[in-house]
Amino acid sequence: MDSEWLQSQLPERRIEWHNTIGSTMTEASRLASLGAASGTVVGAEEQTTGRGRQGRRWHSEPGLGLYVSIILRRRFNPATLPVVTLALGLAVREAILSGAGLACDLRWPNDVLIESKKCAGILTQLESSAIIAGIGINVNHSSFPEELHGIATSLRMASGRVQSRELLLLELLASVDQYCHLLEKHGRGPVIEMFARTSSYVSGRRVCVDQEGSLLRGTTAGLNDSGFLMLRGDDGINTVIVAGGVRPCS
Repeated sequence: MDSEWLQSQLPERRIEWHNTIGSTMTEASRLASLGAASGTVVGAEEQTTGRGRQGRRWHSEPGLGLYVSIILRRRFNPATLPVVTLALGLAVREAILSGAGLACDLRWPNDVLIESKKCAGILTQLESSAIIAGIGINVNHSSFPEELHGIATSLRMASGRVQSRELLLLELLASVDQYCHLLEKHGRGPVIEMFARTSSYVSGRRVCVDQEGSLLRGTTAGLNDSGFLMLRGDDGINTVIVAGGVRPCS
């Protein structure tokens, strides 16, 4: 990553770039607690303890992906907080389309997919009145470990060419600002509507949902007004999915 060039393109934004770090989210959280400004970016060539959802490890192969965390200090109504992850998903999707020319699907709540394989993920947490938006994008990976081979892809693998991480990050930051502004100004409604329209998983999709050790099976039935997924279970019971891994199933 040419961090000096990147900083020259964004002179008013603080960008902290590391060759190796444990987790960009941990460092961004530390900076947020010290009062770092909204828009501050922490990125790394490699994460040794990159974090995914539900305590999983994010595969962060050196020099091949975008591993960044962004400090967001926005005037979000507390009711909009569950929708921030959806807004970030839309932002990542738009950045990949603009920067790499690849159309992505969104799997509620935080996965970005190309042809049913994950190419990016989002993790959010609150820290010192700020939201830390952790975003990982598989950019120039040419392969993955065996355990990820069937479920992960990269922009390079999908497009057949090496992608510019610098240009992709510029697109990503602009897109994150755009969707955060939309959420801040107009509330959760437009974001929920756009996510539902963009994602093939929100309605009419047969899925399994991991709920802390138990597995729910059913068909997705849209998003509610809070941005949570509705599931019409095989037992006929309608359930609001607040959190949990959503996967396609037969």
